[in-house]
Amino acid sequence: MGRYLGVKIAIIGAGLVGATTAFALMQSGLASELVLVDTDQERAKGEAMDLAHAAAFVPPVEIRPGDYRDCLGADIVIFTAGYHQHPGQTRQELVHANTRILAEALPPILEAAPQAIVLMVTNPVDVLTYVGLKISGLPPERLFGSGTTLDTSRFRHLLSRHCRVDARNVHAYIVGEHGDTEVPVWSLANIAGVAVQEYCLVCQRNCLKEDKDRIFEQVKNAAYTIIERKKATYYAIALAVRRICESIIRDENSILTVTGMISGMYGLDDVCLSLPSLVNRRGRTKVLELPLSEDEKAALLHSARSLHQVIDQLERPFPVYSASKPAFHPPHPPYPYH
Repeated sequence: MGRYLGVKIAIIGAGLVGATTAFALMQSGLASELVLVDTDQERAKGEAMDLAHAAAFVPPVEIRPGDYRDCLGADIVIFTAGYHQHPGQTRQELVHANTRILAEALPPILEAAPQAIVLMVTNPVDVLTYVGLKISGLPPERLFGSGTTLDTSRFRHLLSRHCRVDARNVHAYIVGEHGDTEVPVWSLANIAGVAVQEYCLVCQRNCLKEDKDRIFEQVKNAAYTIIERKKATYYAIALAVRRICESIIRDENSILTVTGMISGMYGLDDVCLSLPSLVNRRGRTKVLELPLSEDEKAALLHSARSLHQVIDQLERPFPVYSASKPAFHPPHPPYPYH
């Protein structure tokens, strides 16, 4: 495993999600420089020191604390700063506090790293992605969110356990909001190319609608369950973020259910939600309009309406970042060091 020379990633927020994301990226060898930025500077210094002490066990990488100015030259900025979800609290209940944090932090980040791809992770991620686009004026391929990338992994994990197959052979998506109105795309779910409903006949487990409902409820409520038990989720989302960064830095053209601006698809407009999207060196470059069933389309429209209702409650106008931006140059092609 090598590192990618000259790739710099800045992580905004050194809490559990930010620090665990740094840990996952450090092990991956994807970057030669990681910067941790947090208003609690001592926390950022402590996390950076703890991570840096693993230098003998990972590919060479410089890990250091910093402030917004230290985002200078970053290829990717990962935004994890904000209040985290407490037991019994919905993601949407975080919206006003975390919107204010984003509005304050994003302009100095853009001043320092005007060419970066910005990846939103803080919840509610769909709404904050929308706000980030309005504040920054960045094109939607360059500012997007982690969306339902993790929910999709949870879906595949639970299907793999139910069907007793490797999760890597399960192909299924969660779309829409990263939250209570998310939508499982059962009509296109398949195992090694075999539709789930047909695979059920092969494995002879006689799967019922109740089984599907139970699996989806476990996916939708997974974060609530984990937060109730251990106060926070961070391992799986950190690996989801790492996966997105891999696709950007390696120019993979991977299809991931990230969240971003949707205009015109399924009759939707001016809303950020998750659909399978092509992610590469230029960011979220193409969104796929899946042939959803009528029920799934209706559920997706309901998810969008729910997000619009939250957006409509936000304080307006959003502060708009207006500094002149140099021409965008995507993260350079990977040059692995072995």
